[in-house]
Parts: sequence; C-alpha cells; structure tokens
Amino acid sequence: MSTQSVLIAGRWRAATATETFHGENPATKMPLEDRYPISSWADCDAALDAAVQATSALRTLGAEKIAAFLERYAERIEARAAQLVTMAQAETALPAVPRLADVELPRTTGQLRQAAAAAREGSWAMPTLDTKANIRSYYAAIGPVWVFGPNNFPFAFNSIAGGDFAAAIAAGNPVIAKANSSHPGTTRLFAEAAQEAVEAAGLPPGSVQLIYRTSHADGERAVSDPRTGATGYTGSRSAGLALKRAADAAGKPIYLELSSINPVVILPGALQERGDQLVGEFATSCLMGVGQFCTNPGLVVLLAGTTSERFVAQVGEKFRAAPVGTLLSKAVAGSLAKSCQHLAAAGAETVVGGSAGGGAGYSFANTLLKLPAGQFLKNPEACQTEAFGNVSLVVVADDAKQAGEVLDHLEGNLTGCVYSDTKGSDEALYAELAPRLRRRVGRLLNDKMPTGVAVSPAMNHGGPFPATGHPGFTAVGIPASLRRFAMLECYDNVRPNRLPPALANKNPNGQAWRLIDGKWTQADVNT
Repeated sequence: MSTQSVLIAGRWRAATATETFHGENPATKMPLEDRYPISSWADCDAALDAAVQATSALRTLGAEKIAAFLERYAERIEARAAQLVTMAQAETALPAVPRLADVELPRTTGQLRQAAAAAREGSWAMPTLDTKANIRSYYAAIGPVWVFGPNNFPFAFNSIAGGDFAAAIAAGNPVIAKANSSHPGTTRLFAEAAQEAVEAAGLPPGSVQLIYRTSHADGERAVSDPRTGATGYTGSRSAGLALKRAADAAGKPIYLELSSINPVVILPGALQERGDQLVGEFATSCLMGVGQFCTNPGLVVLLAGTTSERFVAQVGEKFRAAPVGTLLSKAVAGSLAKSCQHLAAAGAETVVGGSAGGGAGYSFANTLLKLPAGQFLKNPEACQTEAFGNVSLVVVADDAKQAGEVLDHLEGNLTGCVYSDTKGSDEALYAELAPRLRRRVGRLLNDKMPTGVAVSPAMNHGGPFPATGHPGFTAVGIPASLRRFAMLECYDNVRPNRLPPALANKNPNGQAWRLIDGKWTQADVNT
C-alpha cells in the first residue's frame, strides 16, 4: 500500500518520512485504508522556503486575485461535497446529515466567501492617514502562517479550509496546513481542491501547502522558525502551550484556542418560571455532538433550593434516557475518562453516568456530576478540569455571595451565560453576578446556551487565558479574525508613488473605509 503524498511548493510529492499512520473510524475502532506520512523536518523546511517565495509574490498580486482564489476554492469544495462528507463521516463518526452536509460544509464555504469579500473591500486593514504629518499606516500580510486544526470540526476549522485558513489567506499570507490526525483524508481532499483553485486564480506555488503530521519537536521548531510569520492553533491545552513556549521564545505570534468550560449561571427566578424548558435546553446543548464543542456548557452554577434540586434530577433523567454517541477518537475517550476521574477526586458526586461505553465504538456514558460550591472553592483549579465530551458539572452555591466567589475563581473561558426570569425578580442577582462573570469570558450570553458560534462580524470566539492565548483576538468573525495574521506597517514621509494602494490619496476601490485625519471615510484625500 502506497503512502499519501504531501503538497509542497505547488506539487504533490513523496514526503521525507520514516514513519506513517492511518486514520481510524471511531465508530468501528478500525483503521482506515489510506496511509499518511509523519514528515521529517526536511518537509517543513521545504514548505517554509516555498512559503517565503509565495509571500513576496502575493504582495504584488493584489487583493482581487486572493479574493478570486477564495471564491473559486469555495466552488470546488461544493463540487466535492459528497466526497468530503463521506470521508469526514468515516474519519470522525459525525452524522453526514445534518451535521456535515447541511451545517458545517455550508458554514465553511460561507467563511471563505466572507473572507474573499473582506479582502476585496479592504477595510479590515484599517488604513490610517495623517495627512498633515504625512504618516500613514495599515495592517498588511505578516508572512507564512502555520495552521494547526482541531479534531472536532473537520470542515469549518480544518487547517486547510477553516476559519484560520480563510483569515490568513485573505490577509495576504501563504498557509502551511498541518492536518489533524483524526481526519487526514478529509484534509487531503480539501488540499486537492485548494491547489486547483490556486492554479485557476494564478496564485504563486506555495500559497497553500499540506503536511499531515510531524514530531512534537519539529512542530515547535516550525512555529519558532525565523521564516514563520504567525501560527493559528486549535486543540488541547498541553500541546498548545508547548507550541506557545517555543513561539514566544522566538518572538513569533501564535494564536491559540485551548480549553474552556463555558459556565452557565441559572438564577432562581428563571428556574421557577421555566425550569422544564431550561432542562431541555441544557441537556440538548450538553449532548449535542456528544459534547465535543469548544463552547459546550461544562459547568453550571445554581443557588441551593428545591427548584435547583429538581433541575438536577430532571437533567439526570434526560442524560440517562438520551442515546450515547460516538466520540471522535480513542484519545478523546481516554481523556474524557481521566477528566471525570480528576473531577471525582476533587469531590464531585456522580448523578448519572461516569463510565466508559454505552454507545458504538469509542464512547462514554452521558455524565452529570454535582459538587457543593464550598468544595469547589477548596480546589477551584481541579474542579475546572475540562471534560471534552458529554459531561457537565453542576456547582450548587449556598447563596449569592458564595456563587460570586465561584465566579471570581473561574479561569478564562470562551463563553459565559446567565439565565434570569422575564419578570424582573432576578435583576438584583444579575447585577451582582454578571459583572464578575463578564471579566472571565470572551462572549457573554443571556438566556441562550453557548453552543452555537455565528459567523458574524461582531462575534468574539476568544477569551481570557487559558481559553485562548490572548484576549484581544477572535478566531471567528470577519474582518477582525484577519488582523491576527497581519503586521502594522507604517509609512513616514514616503513618496506618493511608493505607497501601497490602500494608503494612496485616492481610495483604490472607493469602498474601503479609511481613517483620514481622524474621520472614517470612503472618500479620497482632498489635495
């Protein structure tokens, strides 16, 4: 059986590798047929050289060709939709319909088209002109970008098709994609479509490259290499922090999405008013996709009382009655079991579940845990162990003061939510607790579970550490996501004919919003 090729410098070629791996069907626990290389540093080195050459060429092409590539790529993905869905389902056990075909694939092509529109329009670069001092600046491409995609979104966060990829390309950078080992075949199919679009749009070789896997040491070397511009990473905290240490030591930007337990605070009035409805909303959100979402509600804070006891009991019944889904991989199943053990050691009581199995392939019982807030406060770090999967922990506080103390001890999270009643009885509690939660999360929700992440310009899919590596950036939301992969370039007294088009007196397309002498405008500079 032959080993799949890597995509380097515009052509598919045999990897420089001594080891290989197979994808695996998590529903059957059986390896899939195709074999993929674990590249040596030689492949990374060649990809970086090609990306450096592509960086220079992309700067001269202009935004229109980059936008055309992204749009053509979206079209080619849609033409391969059936093939992509079949492969992704085999590699991840995620449902073909509606998850992959009807939700995630359209989101992926939609992101690419939004990124194309942002690249073409140009406001994302925030062109700023001080005409009196003759100083002008804007955000421009930073150089070769490594993208490490996660296991749980084989399309929308794929290293060669997802949000980080779209943002890096739209900002004018070449991308070196490091496939996730959970779906290498899906990533290969995307890469084939991407290379077709590169050639059709006239982008330089090396604009889009693919390596399936490297050693940990070579991954750290890649993100810290002098030729690297920046890195986007979504995955486990331990692996992400190892990459961050290497990148930080070399002064290289790296944008991380790590662990998040996404706390949900349900106030007494809300439970009294619509407790049965909230049971359904919470159970659905927790178990959707077998809980394998970065915004899965892994922690619930309640105030002690009979309505809270009823809520916990009813959620337990829902968990017990719901089918147990298949997890993404053996590693995910093993990690989930260890997380539950850590939470139990910290004092959590099992309401329902707590053991491996119950579903097809790699699976873990739908699990609800409960813990008094006083116990949480004794060891808040251990009680915030992320259980990536169909597991959630309920923390029951004696009163509002203790609930506030729990929120004060939270680590950084992507999201946080407060449910309150509609008649105003929870307003005082909300005013006391919401500001404390607000400081701990990137996105604050009211009366809405956090599971969905809309691809909206106003979206923040980020948050304080350790949810992400930096609270000032988002992995979802165009145009803001593009600026992660850009550097601020300033031109001081540079002659007009030498300025980038975005900073010229004449607005190059008449559409970009530019800050000219303190006012946002689409007009030309008055000369």
